[in-house]
Amino acid sequence: MSITDERPTGEAAPDPAGDAAGAPPREHAPPRRTRPWLVPLLLRIHFYAGILVGPFILIAAVSGALYVLTPAVERVVYAHELRAPVSQTSLSLGEQVRIAEGHIGDAAALVAVRPAPEPGDTTRVMFAQDGLGASETRAVFIDPGTGEIRGDHTVYGTSGALPLRTWVDQLHRSLNLGEPGRLYSELAASWLGVVVLAGLGLWIARLRTTRAKRDLVRPRRGATGYRRLFGWHASLGVWLVLGAVFLSASGITWSTYGGANVSSLRAALSWQAPALETTLGDGAGAADPHADHGVVTAPSAAVAPETFDAVFAVARTENVDVGAVEIRPPSAAGQAWVVQEIQRSFPTQVDAVSIDGESLAVVDRVDFADYPVMAKLARWAVDLHMGTMFGLVNQIVLFVVASGIAAMVVLGYAMWWKCRPTRDAARGAGSAPAEALPRAPLWGIALVVAVAIVIGFLLPLLGITLALFVIGDAVVQAVRLRPRDAAPDARTR
Repeated sequence: MSITDERPTGEAAPDPAGDAAGAPPREHAPPRRTRPWLVPLLLRIHFYAGILVGPFILIAAVSGALYVLTPAVERVVYAHELRAPVSQTSLSLGEQVRIAEGHIGDAAALVAVRPAPEPGDTTRVMFAQDGLGASETRAVFIDPGTGEIRGDHTVYGTSGALPLRTWVDQLHRSLNLGEPGRLYSELAASWLGVVVLAGLGLWIARLRTTRAKRDLVRPRRGATGYRRLFGWHASLGVWLVLGAVFLSASGITWSTYGGANVSSLRAALSWQAPALETTLGDGAGAADPHADHGVVTAPSAAVAPETFDAVFAVARTENVDVGAVEIRPPSAAGQAWVVQEIQRSFPTQVDAVSIDGESLAVVDRVDFADYPVMAKLARWAVDLHMGTMFGLVNQIVLFVVASGIAAMVVLGYAMWWKCRPTRDAARGAGSAPAEALPRAPLWGIALVVAVAIVIGFLLPLLGITLALFVIGDAVVQAVRLRPRDAAPDARTR
């Protein structure tokens, strides 16, 4: 049966009493054909969500495509800050810290040092300062060979993004509007998965009924107008479905409300990464709540610059064996130093060790190999989403997927515009699909309601907007079906 197989308007129903006047009644009436409801429901969801949430998805896709280009752009724009001439000699970390502190003065507090990862790279000495945003630090870039100050910039997060990349990142995350703006990205991430999965259901239904199956995996040759747009929309969508669902699911983990529920679920199921213990003495057993979370905490006391070298040397004998490393002094008395690997490329290296700054004894260590499977998957999902796991290849794939999603939204609007009701009121394409849920059996209605409740609980913003869509749709239907007064006879005018 076709997904749109309904009796044409005006076709008479078969007479159960007989086929013609005087004919004997049939002993067995043919079974009544049930009207389809699932595919029309998917079409209604896909249509409404695409029309109403499409702008948010489009902005998220375009800004995301721009973001994956910024690491390469950053290396060019900030080449002077990030690179330095290779030297046969090297200053100690303590000496580099003193140079940075002399440059900063009393305006900020030392919070971390990132030694030069490779020859030709600069060292970052990082400070907390009033007026900076969450996860932001002021970084002084030092030539480890000569001590020359190569730059002084605000950097963001574990990735250490410089101002250009930070601006694009915040555009993608919150439209550069701060916390209120994050609602846009949560709306886009939540609805992207719904739109894509509904579209996939429609694609499968059409694949089962059409003879030209190849036209669903590539645009139909020679097609024009609406059919051409539909061919590109359908074929492009099926090639992007896995990437789009992945970006939706991983993007939700950063969201305000849905992300909090994901974190709570991971904690309840013990899917979190093991925390590093940093408390010394009798208080041992408390873990560092800020480890690997990008939280900037200034030390409560002065830090001896030479301790950076000593602590780093101990960490090298434990589990820290990569170049990309961050060394953090204790944030309070009775706390240990933390040396954390920050290499996000594959193979993932995020091992950490805590060290007593006085005795240089190892307090605790956490290895990525010991992470629970779900914690590893979460780490990899974040790094894939940010384009750091497989470097340039990862970034190219993300750019293609994000650009494809943006194109899908534009094609969807073009399809609607091509067949909009105001252009030809006699055509149904482009107008909202017919209501489907009233056709569903009770078990179908119960299933849809149950799924909506679960989704609304896990993703509150999606649930709220879904409820608004349903209420708005009900109002529109009520107005549309309201009986109208008979039009006055033209002859009496």
